[in-house]
Amino acid sequence: MIDDLLTQAFDRGAKRYDLLVALNPGYHRELRRAAEALIGRLGDREGLRLLDLACGSGASTQALLSASPPGTEIHGLDASRGMLAQARAKHWPRRVTFDQARAGEIDLDRIDGGRDGILTCYLFRNVPEGDRDRAVAEVFALLRPGGWLVVQEYSVAGDPAAAFVWDAVSRGVIIPLGSVLDGGPELYRYLRRSVHDFDSVDRFMQRLAAAGFVDIAHRTAAGWQRGILHTFVAHKPEEHA
Repeated sequence: MIDDLLTQAFDRGAKRYDLLVALNPGYHRELRRAAEALIGRLGDREGLRLLDLACGSGASTQALLSASPPGTEIHGLDASRGMLAQARAKHWPRRVTFDQARAGEIDLDRIDGGRDGILTCYLFRNVPEGDRDRAVAEVFALLRPGGWLVVQEYSVAGDPAAAFVWDAVSRGVIIPLGSVLDGGPELYRYLRRSVHDFDSVDRFMQRLAAAGFVDIAHRTAAGWQRGILHTFVAHKPEEHA
């Protein structure tokens, strides 16, 4: 699943992660849109049980909390201890909790299923291609019948124009800025490569369907991230009791 060296790289960059993503125009706006897409499908009702998978430093958790109705329980999971330390250091209501877990290796007896909804942002391209179907199947298992999944992820495969813009921004902005603020370019060079290596939009939607999801939909982001950043929505059928 997610490589230990990659997790360590996220640990090292955790303290500066919020600063770096804040410099990305539209980053927090797109997280809010993804969270609103999930809540919009679940409905404005109290007592929702949500999972923020690959919660990182808590930016996606905050977006989910802001979009959720009163009484919503949110559990954030991430493989990186450093990212979780940053998330836990922020002020949260008691119904928001965090735990360490690695996608594809989640202890389903400890992190119980039956979640009404799952939000996962920037996770699946960090899962090796050969393990990706298993990680998607795991997310399916964590949802209750009738639950909804929202995935936000970068993908440029099969879109030369999007790949050109992504390379230009990566080489001209992300890698140099990360080198200055984070003390080295390695994590940001990985980021550029991982986006190129990830599934095309159609291929990832096929993975969702193969896992059993239905009502699968997709949209791309606005602004410079159009064609690069994508939000996927998928539904676990009611008959999966």
